[in-house]
Amino acid sequence: MAAQIISGKVLAAQIKESVRAEVNTLTAQGIRPCLAVVLAGDNPASATYVRGKQKDCAECGIESKLLHLPAEVTQTELLRVMETLADNKDVHGMLAQLPLPAQIDDQKIIAAIPPEKDVDGFTPVSAGKLLIGEESMLPCTPAGVIAMLKYAGVPLAGKRAVVLGRSNIVGKPASLLLLRENCTVTVCHSKTQGLQDICAEADILVAAIGKAKFVTADMVKPGAAVIDVGINRGEDGKLCGDVDFDAVQQKAGWISPVPGGVGLMTRAMLMVNTLKACKQQNGLA
Repeated sequence: MAAQIISGKVLAAQIKESVRAEVNTLTAQGIRPCLAVVLAGDNPASATYVRGKQKDCAECGIESKLLHLPAEVTQTELLRVMETLADNKDVHGMLAQLPLPAQIDDQKIIAAIPPEKDVDGFTPVSAGKLLIGEESMLPCTPAGVIAMLKYAGVPLAGKRAVVLGRSNIVGKPASLLLLRENCTVTVCHSKTQGLQDICAEADILVAAIGKAKFVTADMVKPGAAVIDVGINRGEDGKLCGDVDFDAVQQKAGWISPVPGGVGLMTRAMLMVNTLKACKQQNGLA
């Protein structure tokens, strides 16, 4: 029997509808959430992502500001832009679209974002609070992964979870959020030995390594929940994930598709964080 498909499209639409209802209530009180996005250069993928965020903002009633800077922008100039947004009380959430041009130190730019406006959940303060279990802005992709698992009714407490990938954006925070749900978590990476055997023991497998169709059916435990974070181009040029979807679907209990899965949830959770930031800054949460 084929796995249950966890649709990011359906869940993301429900989440955005909930956000829109709250935004309408705030707007009626004279408060409009605002997200500012800084885009440096003309990376086509980044431009596509930013357009998606602007579309989501429009659907949710959130004001969006785009600051598009030239690829040759200096670190000093970019920091000045970030500081201006940080000081702007009408801007509730802000982010710099990654990757930034080669001459820019990503971490210094991220560190210039006030924690209360850190809707990506990337600042050292947000990451530290996540680590010690304090209330914080959660990184959007890992938060979306947990939301999908809960939406599908996947049992979490006491289950064995394996995360493929140790990035600061997905792998590490996903492992912490799974730990928060009382999973027993293993993080695998390029130096992991016995990778296939470890994955095959997982009740929950989160693939976030950026290798097309890397996870094959023999790496998956029968009935496991498989969440595919990867966005790649297959040999046929079509969009695909880190999981060999067709083969794994026949073995897993639950599986998320690419496209139509985690990517849409990442964007929806950004809207959740922007609303949360606005409410907090206005003393409403």
